[in-house]
Amino acid sequence: MALRVLFTFFLSIAAIVSAQAQTVDRPLVIGMGLEPPHLDPTAGAAAAIDEILYANVLEGLTRITEDGSVAPALATDWDISDDGLTVVFHLREGVTFHDGAPFDAEVAKFALDRARAEGAENAQPQLFTAIDTVEATDPTTLTLTLKEPDGDLVYSLGWGDAVMVHPDSAEANKQTPIGTGPFRFERWRRGDRVVLVRNDDYWGEPAKLPRVEFAFITDPAVALASLLAGDVQAYPSFPAPESLPVLEADQRFTVAIGTTEGETIMAINAARPPFDDVRVRRALSNAIDRNALVEGAMYGTATPIGSHFPPHAKAYVDLTDVYPYDPDKARALLEEAGVSDLKTTLTLPPTQYARRSGEIIAAQLRAVGIEAELIPVEWAEWLSRVFRGKDYDLTIVAHTEPNDINIYARPDYYFHVENARLDEIIASLAVEADPDKRTPLLEEAQRLITEDAVNVFLFQLPKNGVWDKRLHGLWTNSPIQANDVTGVYWTE
Repeated sequence: MALRVLFTFFLSIAAIVSAQAQTVDRPLVIGMGLEPPHLDPTAGAAAAIDEILYANVLEGLTRITEDGSVAPALATDWDISDDGLTVVFHLREGVTFHDGAPFDAEVAKFALDRARAEGAENAQPQLFTAIDTVEATDPTTLTLTLKEPDGDLVYSLGWGDAVMVHPDSAEANKQTPIGTGPFRFERWRRGDRVVLVRNDDYWGEPAKLPRVEFAFITDPAVALASLLAGDVQAYPSFPAPESLPVLEADQRFTVAIGTTEGETIMAINAARPPFDDVRVRRALSNAIDRNALVEGAMYGTATPIGSHFPPHAKAYVDLTDVYPYDPDKARALLEEAGVSDLKTTLTLPPTQYARRSGEIIAAQLRAVGIEAELIPVEWAEWLSRVFRGKDYDLTIVAHTEPNDINIYARPDYYFHVENARLDEIIASLAVEADPDKRTPLLEEAQRLITEDAVNVFLFQLPKNGVWDKRLHGLWTNSPIQANDVTGVYWTE
């Protein structure tokens, strides 16, 4: 027995040594389709910001893992009072920012107060609405007093919009972000790439990659060529789905088709006639063939949706048959609404899914008597003119934030929805933590949004990942906007 145990011990040691020998200290170049407008996740809605910085450079009190669950980050644990009105976070000791500044409860208080301040640039103010006061009880204890219970608060504080920033460096984070994460920001070569390097003073498990470069490549043909040449070793979201069969047949690569939280919609500005008429909005839904769109724009890799909810979620309701592709019905609804020869605009951000979908949708709308002028814009212009300025008729975009059905109850949101019952449901969801009670509320919310034809719901954006087969640890799914490389490593 003793010899067997000893033999097993030596086998285990040999396996560990072998695994260590196979790990290679090699930099990584990741390809991205969009360049972020700046580098502060707490001051912008662009997904590309979080895709570079979340968990890598900037960390929150909590973090979202690949399976969508909440894990400790700068807070080791937390206590919630029986009435749900007090949440106490216990913070890690000895954490410093990349410039040496200490992280403590006073810094955490500053970060949360800054994010929720009136007039703050934060793109997700609803994450903090339940918070009444934030108190630094002592250097490692942060106490949040709430106006009302918030069943999502611990999860919400794991978003990129709630990462911790220091008062001495926060204002400069758009250009030179300073965080507490396992990577430090090194440089941003505009129009080309952002470079991160390993933080050797990290408080936790050190990164295995010495350097990560996020290269911005918008052309799908160039993306494919860069991958085949080895100039880029990974695309967490490969922009050319038509090339996936070629890559799957190439033994040099791993092709991982996963899910995202990205509900891709044709958003409708209901504040502008004739889109304030539900019959016109329903006509738009009946005019669009989702299956043709999935095949033509996404090469069959996406999943059609009928409301603003991901198909992989427990409470998902399949509502794709509420507005089946029916051009005759679309024409009849337009005639009933007194609309003929409608001329409109369809604003397209620079993402491949939007540009490709726009061409197909314009042809389908033309078939029912709607002439849609395609207006391509860069991402910064889309954010300023469409999202914030609400200056548009129709637009195509994927809402990649997780659990974001509550946007349909926001006053004066960019697609101007109003439904009193929906507002009640979203308010109930904000304070209800029991999954069994949340499910029927989420189901009803999906049906109300679809009944009102608030937007045309197109497809769930897939995560078509492609990377060198010697690379390990990249996420297959995207429960949050992130290219988390904190656990990524190379082997020979």
